[in-house]
Amino acid sequence: MAYTTSDFRRGLKIEWEGKPYEILEYQHVKVSKNQPTVRTRLKDLTTGRVFEVNFRAGERFEKPDLQEKEMQFLYKEKDQYVFMDLEDYDQVYIDEKDIGEASKFLKENLTVYVLYYKGKVIGIELPNIVELEVVDTEPGIKGDTVGTATKPATLETGAVIQVPLFIDKGDVIRVDTRTGKYIERAT
Repeated sequence: MAYTTSDFRRGLKIEWEGKPYEILEYQHVKVSKNQPTVRTRLKDLTTGRVFEVNFRAGERFEKPDLQEKEMQFLYKEKDQYVFMDLEDYDQVYIDEKDIGEASKFLKENLTVYVLYYKGKVIGIELPNIVELEVVDTEPGIKGDTVGTATKPATLETGAVIQVPLFIDKGDVIRVDTRTGKYIERAT
């Protein structure tokens, strides 16, 4: 199956120059007397590198040979993460470098999608929102419930994010894994 630039949307995965990419952003641009182009921000799925590139309108791309397997994160062992395939219960070891930034929001028993390209693990896809416990932050101040002031908080996975002033140690919060930002306190 082939895609053209008119099929572009956020999250679409394409093969370009023999490598798989994910479209993060795109914009159709028409400049007078010139051929229309599509300005994109692409993420290289094998390296995690993000860059901008322009394509001619109507250019064709192949669908990459990607497979996603639903797996459960079990534990971390040195520089490897251990996942269990939910279909056949096989365990898969994935290097920390292949996990990348996703490791900041990875907690035990979390179900994720492991991404394979031509049979090789190239990364994981987290759920868009995860619930994590705050293990360290400055104490909340009574009355600080409104406003945009924030403070750093360390989560159970070791990630440090900005949270509102009313969040305390021990609170469970929802975090957007795509942006790494606080969403709300979990109930």
